[in-house]
Amino acid sequence: MGRVTERRKVLRIRDGAVSSRPDTLVTEEPLEIRLNGKPLAITMRTPGDDFALAAGFLVSEGVLGTRRDLRNIVYCAGATADGSNTYNVVDVQTAPDVVIPDITLERNVYTTSSCGLCGKASLDAVRTTARWPIADTPKVRVSPELLAGLPDRLRAAQRVFDRTGGLHAAALFSEGGELLDVREDVGRHNAVDKLVGRALQNGELPLSRAVLLVSGRASFELAQKAVMAGIPVLAAVSAPSSLAVDLAAEAGLTLVGFLRGGSMNVYAGEDRVALRAATAQG
Repeated sequence: MGRVTERRKVLRIRDGAVSSRPDTLVTEEPLEIRLNGKPLAITMRTPGDDFALAAGFLVSEGVLGTRRDLRNIVYCAGATADGSNTYNVVDVQTAPDVVIPDITLERNVYTTSSCGLCGKASLDAVRTTARWPIADTPKVRVSPELLAGLPDRLRAAQRVFDRTGGLHAAALFSEGGELLDVREDVGRHNAVDKLVGRALQNGELPLSRAVLLVSGRASFELAQKAVMAGIPVLAAVSAPSSLAVDLAAEAGLTLVGFLRGGSMNVYAGEDRVALRAATAQG
C-alpha cells in the first residue's frame, strides 16, 4: 500500500549556502472510487484511510447515510495490466435496498469544483439530498473563546504536517471542545471525507453536535460535506467562498472564517455563537 510520505533529493539554498539533502514530501496518488463495480470518481489523495475516504465521499453524494447502507469496501485486485494490486482502486458495495441517486458527470463537476458556475443547481442538489436538515437539529452553542482555541489544537494533532509542511487537516470537536477525530490529506476535501467516512463506519451519523474545523479556506464543497453529514458548525482558518456562504445561510449551517487567534468572522448561523453582552458594531 502507498506510503504517507516519500523522500526526494533537493538542492537547499540558505543565505547563499548551497547543499544537497533529502527532503520529506507528502505522497500524492490517485484513488479511483467504484460504486457496485462501476467507476464513479477519481480523486488525488494521500494514501491511508482509503475506505473511510470513499465512504465519506458517498455520504456527501447522498448515496450512504447509515452504516447499514454499506455492505463492504475492498481494494480491487488486478487494477493494472499485469494483474497486480496498486491499492489505488476501491469498490464500494452498497446494501441491496440502497437506492442509488443519479450521480452524473455534470453534477460531479460542479459539486467538486466550487466554481459557482452552477450555483443554484448546486444548492438545489444539496437541499434535495440532505438527510438531516441542520435547522431542525437541537441548537449547539459554542463560544468565541472555544472556537479561538481550536486551530492550535488541530495543529498540535497534525503528525505528518510536521515532517512535510504539505498537508491539510480536518478535525471534529465536540461542542465542549473535545477533540473527537483528526485526519490529514493533501486535499482538504479528502480529509473531511475521511472524518465523515469513519463516523459512518462507526454508526455515528448524523454528527449533529459536532464542530468541523478545516485548515485553509471553506469552499462550497466543504460546506456541502458538513451539511450532508449533519454537522451544524463549520470553521475555517481562512476565507469562505461566496457559494459556501450561500449554502450555509440556506441550510442553517454556522460558518466561521478567518479563525485566527481571538479573531474570526461569522458568515452564517450566528445564533449558535454564544456571545457575552452585545458588542457588535456596524
